[in-house]
Amino acid sequence: MSIVEKVFQSVKRRDPDQPEFHQAVWEVLESLEPVLEAHPEYIDAGIVSRIVEPERMIQFRVPWVDDEGNTHVNRGFRIQFNGAIGPYKGGLRFHPSVNASILKFLAFEQIFKNSLTGLPMGGGKGGSDFDPKGKSDQEVMRFCQSFMMELWRHIGANCDVPAGDIGVGGREIGYMFGMYKKLQNEFEGVLTGKGMSYGGSLIRPEATGYGLVYFAREMLSAKGKSFEGANVSISGSGNVAQFAAEKVLDLGGKVVTLSDSGGFVYDPDGIDRAKLEWVMDLKNNRRGRISEYADQFPSAQYTAVDRNLDHNPLWSVNVDVALPCATQNELNGADAANLVSNSVTAVAEGANMPCTPEAVEVFLKEKVLFAPGKASNAGGVATSGLEMSQNSLRLNWTREEVDQRLNDIMVNIHKNAYETAKKYGREGDYVFGANVAGFLKIAESMLAQGVV
Repeated sequence: MSIVEKVFQSVKRRDPDQPEFHQAVWEVLESLEPVLEAHPEYIDAGIVSRIVEPERMIQFRVPWVDDEGNTHVNRGFRIQFNGAIGPYKGGLRFHPSVNASILKFLAFEQIFKNSLTGLPMGGGKGGSDFDPKGKSDQEVMRFCQSFMMELWRHIGANCDVPAGDIGVGGREIGYMFGMYKKLQNEFEGVLTGKGMSYGGSLIRPEATGYGLVYFAREMLSAKGKSFEGANVSISGSGNVAQFAAEKVLDLGGKVVTLSDSGGFVYDPDGIDRAKLEWVMDLKNNRRGRISEYADQFPSAQYTAVDRNLDHNPLWSVNVDVALPCATQNELNGADAANLVSNSVTAVAEGANMPCTPEAVEVFLKEKVLFAPGKASNAGGVATSGLEMSQNSLRLNWTREEVDQRLNDIMVNIHKNAYETAKKYGREGDYVFGANVAGFLKIAESMLAQGVV
């Protein structure tokens, strides 16, 4: 049994009830055999065994009172997974599905994603099983303040800098930052995704979607292709999907799908700028459902989710590029086969691990250009890192400056992943290239710092 198999079996024995974490760990470990053969010093120092175990995992209760005076108790988490290359960095997720397995999966992914950006950021993640949907602003504020009353003692600008994630937007970040500032009695860049009036960065809302398309552009360009005239399928209709669609339009592509938890719309005429603006208003201001798009635009067809199907019809639409931007494991092996049968050229992950292992296997086997999320959706955390830099400098860069830095980071991530894969005889395998490139930087740092 190889060292990576031994480590993986150990992970499963220790945490048998954490399937999402197992998936994330194996997705990285299976790439590392040739690296460990070339670097036996990593084995001697126990790097692989150490990198799959969080440095620190904090769980705490979060009591809060609703508008009717009823007391509720939620669970709060912060996982500080690896700080070898910088302060822990990663989002906070408020969603009923939050548990230790999902947060460990996200935090583990974050280690390598942050490493790939080239910025000095370690990997972490956190959140709560609190659901902000349907809650008043006052209820959300009381919850966020209670959450921060425990979290504040574990974070700091040079220790751990959380950001937003699902269920945590500008409102929640604002409430948490206000309470942190009161408790710590310091105004510092301890949270990213802040409002522009108190230390936020331009381009931060757009960053993940823009960065995704920048990476996909580089991937296509390496094969002599581009977004110009391409039909593009996007899942989701939130922040990432919206700004990915915007950047696809900038590059001459045609977006034909968007979705939410209820279903998806297919518009063969394309979701142009006016239609996208309508979707942004629907989702960001009116909190509506994507099904309303088909009522507004007769060219579109709405398909509701059918839980009995073994595939998602969204991925049966004939497109050149697919950008899954909704949630983890939304695109399975059958979906991948459907995309391949329709001659898809490239697939790039906008969400965290939206493609199942079976789907990834299909893409790699069929030589489809495939970008794993740790590379292609790193634009969000990269711009969070740029926000940290601006906070430290007490400066705000212009929109153009931040966008150019983001573009440069995504170009470099692509170059690093592409060249690493090529070096090990796996040219075009971005999963392998991203995993190995991210791992090497962390492994060297851990080796230099000793067994700590």
